[in-house]
Amino acid sequence: MDNLFFNEEHFMLIDMVRDFAKTEIAPIAQDMDNNGKIPKEIISQMADLGLMGIPVPEKYGGAGMDTVAYAAAVMELAKVDASVAITMAAHTSLGSMPIAIAGTEEQKQKYLPNLASGKIIGAFGLTEPGAGSDAGSTKTTAELDGDEYVVNGGKIFITNSSLAGILTLTTNIIENGENKGIGALIVETDNPGLKIGPKEKKMGWRASDTRQLFFENMRVPKENVLGQPTDGFKTFLKTLIGGRISVSALSCGTAEGAFQKALQYSTERNAFGKEINKFQAVGFKLADMATDIEAAKLLTFHAAWMKDQGKDVLKQAAQAKLFASEAAMRITTEAIQILGGYGYVKEYDVERFFRDAKVLEIGEGTSEVQRMIISKELVKTFNKAT
Repeated sequence: MDNLFFNEEHFMLIDMVRDFAKTEIAPIAQDMDNNGKIPKEIISQMADLGLMGIPVPEKYGGAGMDTVAYAAAVMELAKVDASVAITMAAHTSLGSMPIAIAGTEEQKQKYLPNLASGKIIGAFGLTEPGAGSDAGSTKTTAELDGDEYVVNGGKIFITNSSLAGILTLTTNIIENGENKGIGALIVETDNPGLKIGPKEKKMGWRASDTRQLFFENMRVPKENVLGQPTDGFKTFLKTLIGGRISVSALSCGTAEGAFQKALQYSTERNAFGKEINKFQAVGFKLADMATDIEAAKLLTFHAAWMKDQGKDVLKQAAQAKLFASEAAMRITTEAIQILGGYGYVKEYDVERFFRDAKVLEIGEGTSEVQRMIISKELVKTFNKAT
């Protein structure tokens, strides 16, 4: 795998992120989970290391690296703590990349340098109470009033809500009383019409910031439309493809973190006079877990590599996200089984990995949605070939 996707620059990045995760994040991972908060110093350190702008072009202050590099960094963080990993991933693939993908030159110059440096954190508002998988059912409206849009509605389950300085959101664009379709707006979060709800109490990703947003006659300048006024649907579809690769990487890291804990325990725990990994029941679990991780990583890096080649990766990103997220759920479950009673208590970390894994089958499109996408792409390809 290394020779297929990585070059010297990738290896240097991986070593740096791995060292940072081991020395700075691992010692406080349990505390972050218990307290439901990531210390500001951790985010500042990630910014100082250049991790908040890995795929952002150098001309806008980013590292100018590829999607493979970004996925590898997310993986290394998730091996230790998924909350830190999703904070960086949501900022990058959801908060920054919509502007990089669809923004005007003026918007890119204005917002990307601060996002890439980590001076400002980004967030992306798509999900609503009645618009999750069915994102086309967005109810939020933005009605043109002179040189401004007046936005009303809200979003739910938005990562980095209270941390963000910049929010990109999807909304129905209404001009002269006519609904023009779904557009996207860039909102600076000090806008007085933006209200931020209390932190959600989640099963997993406890330290990451997830909240509900409310828009009450929120006035947004017309020049803050992202791309063409009615291109929001296309923009968020492109964003979600990148987001699925992010979740695939998160899944691989979460799975590998739990696997390593289980593997280590299996060498230390003795039963009936020998290490438990010597028993076929445990040894076969470890073999299956390792195989699933390798397959998930190959799917993830292949999708990332194809995206870097400018290819359409709708199917590949969905396949990677589907397999990796479901593999993470299987692997974290088996990790608890291998540790037995110890796996059920916080001290040994695998119960945290287990809780963190479940949302991976939901966020950025559920497993059911991924299967819909994959099946449609398969039929489309078949019809073209016949």
